Amino acid sequence: MSAVLVTDRAAVRQIALNRPEVHNAFDDGLIAELTSALVEAGRDDAVRAVVLTGTGASFSAGADLNWMRGMAGASEQENREDSLRLAALVRTLQFLPKPTIARVNGAAYGGGVGLIAACDIAIGADGAKFGLTEVKLGLVPAVISPYVVAAIGVRQARRLFLTGEIFDAAEACRIGLLHRVVPAEGLDEAIDFTLKLLAKAGPQAQREAKQLALRMAGIDEKGAGAIDADNAELIARLRVSAEGQEGLGAFLDKRAPLWAS
Repeated sequence: MSAVLVTDRAAVRQIALNRPEVHNAFDDGLIAELTSALVEAGRDDAVRAVVLTGTGASFSAGADLNWMRGMAGASEQENREDSLRLAALVRTLQFLPKPTIARVNGAAYGGGVGLIAACDIAIGADGAKFGLTEVKLGLVPAVISPYVVAAIGVRQARRLFLTGEIFDAAEACRIGLLHRVVPAEGLDEAIDFTLKLLAKAGPQAQREAKQLALRMAGIDEKGAGAIDADNAELIARLRVSAEGQEGLGAFLDKRAPLWAS
């Protein structure tokens, strides 16, 4: 079964993370398929807008358990290369030359939050939960940090990066991760309303407007690539550190890490 489902409706391409049995958690296969699907959507002149969502109950639970187990035993170089692949995925989404909407149908953690932050517009169901819980594993949300900070601001990012707390959709909207929260049964209606607004605008103007907003914020693709490389170095170093190994081991063994009181 494909890890990503791609469907077209008129000029709208929906890309759905399709690993519902593990809450659409990331592994190498999903990262590769999603990156490829986004690149293809960006190149397709028939596509006016992209909707990113998840199948099943969740948007994305972040890292897959088996994937994490593999990374816990991998070398620093292997961890760096792994992080660069995830970084390339989120960067591709951020700079996609089409309007992007995150249809947040359920919970999003870690890298799932990064995908939401990289979309132009984010609309979520009111029951969705969110978290940047990496510190509980002795790690940091390094690769997704530029996108999350741009979405919610440094002040909120400092709080959530440090506490690793879980927060609800109302809080996600208050801090800027979501633009709008609606009842689950009204999610598609809200997405369709936004798509109708997007359809009234010129596609070239939208491409330029998106780049304008990013440029005014000091964000460009070349610079993002350099930041991603630095952050991949950081997370690779932390994963193989004593604290990172203890945190990952504790998580995989379903026990509290040594530092937890």
